[in-house]
Amino acid sequence: MTNKLDSIQISNICCIGAGYVGGPTMAVIADKCKDLRVTVVDMNKKRINSWNDENLDQIPVFEPGLKEIVGRARNKNLFFTDNMEDSIKNADIIFISVNTPIKQSGLGAGFASDMKWVEKCARQIGEMAIGHTIVVEKSTLPVRTAKIIKEILSSTSSNKFNSKPKTFSILSNPEFLAEGTAINDLINPDRVLIGGEDENAIEVLSNIYRNWVPNQKILTTNLWSSELSKLVSNAFLAQRVSSINSISALCEATGANVKEVSNAVGLDNRIGNKFLNSGPGFGGSCFKKDILNLVYLCRFFNLEEVADFWYQIVLINDWQQKRIYEVIVRKLFGNINGKIITILGFSFKSNTNDTRESPAIKIANYLLVEGANLRIHDPKVSYEQISIDLQEFQEYKSDESVASWQYCSRISDAVKDSDGIVLATEWEEYTKLDWEKISRLMKNPGWVFDTRQILNGKEIKNNGLNYWGLGEGDEKKEK
Repeated sequence: MTNKLDSIQISNICCIGAGYVGGPTMAVIADKCKDLRVTVVDMNKKRINSWNDENLDQIPVFEPGLKEIVGRARNKNLFFTDNMEDSIKNADIIFISVNTPIKQSGLGAGFASDMKWVEKCARQIGEMAIGHTIVVEKSTLPVRTAKIIKEILSSTSSNKFNSKPKTFSILSNPEFLAEGTAINDLINPDRVLIGGEDENAIEVLSNIYRNWVPNQKILTTNLWSSELSKLVSNAFLAQRVSSINSISALCEATGANVKEVSNAVGLDNRIGNKFLNSGPGFGGSCFKKDILNLVYLCRFFNLEEVADFWYQIVLINDWQQKRIYEVIVRKLFGNINGKIITILGFSFKSNTNDTRESPAIKIANYLLVEGANLRIHDPKVSYEQISIDLQEFQEYKSDESVASWQYCSRISDAVKDSDGIVLATEWEEYTKLDWEKISRLMKNPGWVFDTRQILNGKEIKNNGLNYWGLGEGDEKKEK
């Protein structure tokens, strides 16, 4: 399966998948490795056209610093195309960076990853590749996916492009990117993890990263350790989020303040202060999916107690979003039918336009089912994306329902005649709002629900509005 060459010379890199991982990762590699030709291929022509748009503000992924890098490298040594055949057959290294969503039906539904796109990629590579090719798992994948890819590639017996035999080396090189800081994470990574069996292939990939990453930060393991490390890393981070969110509810009940508690806890150098900010729950494409994968894996190996432990993290996350919705309803006199509620922020976190598993989606759906009329604003998320994300409500909605939602490009339009504002995403511009002006636009009494604890509650109250901050208990509670 592997090609034991003394040295492997490479000049062409291909990445299958032009999404939030593939696009930024390949852009940075192209920017740092001028001698390599980097091609990002995707069957979604609309997405490819967006990556090639002359207006760099229109590229499909918003990440601070990304458009500048794309502008430097695009059409020089960075290319975006939907020509799968040429991209694969010309590549020395192929990164698989496609979506692996949770299965919606069949065996493992609700927990296991849907591997159809990974399998499709492997079959295309097996059919179209020429000579020796290094295949790199970049997507977040279940443990032992490399075995599946190997078997598919090994089953390829014919080569319609070339009479030379095909050989493949399989590597695992998981991404550890945080959306919103992905470019910095790529340029200054905590570590680069490469798992594999072919030492020559590992060295080739390591040499690419050595163009800008210190050698001591490049960690090599076997394939299975690399695949599992990605799942475990995300599970540990999500665990911290759910942990502090569970404490936010306790703070509200006891009169404590979760900001003060998290600060005190985070000063312990054994714990640290990262991922201790309470909020409406974690989102993004990986945390929930990876935990569910971990749960599925544990149950497959009959580790039920371990599976139950990790599954509780997902349950706490869902519970946090539901309890925020319940707080909103209670504060608005137990009835929101026909009331206007403003949602500020729809992406799952600031500095990204990604809405996958965004807490705002579930909170919005809860409010819509209660009959609310929503006004939604986000600096980077489009009307089209919000419409897709709220499709569940559209399917639920009956002819008698008065609930509705509206996209607002201006905050002033979003808050006009509003009964309540729900700050769902911690965009910096929301910390600079004119609350005196907003209070005049809102209905009276008006409420502000700060699920991120980034607003000045005192200023909001001084302008005649009611304020609820996540994790802020009433200090006057009876002792």
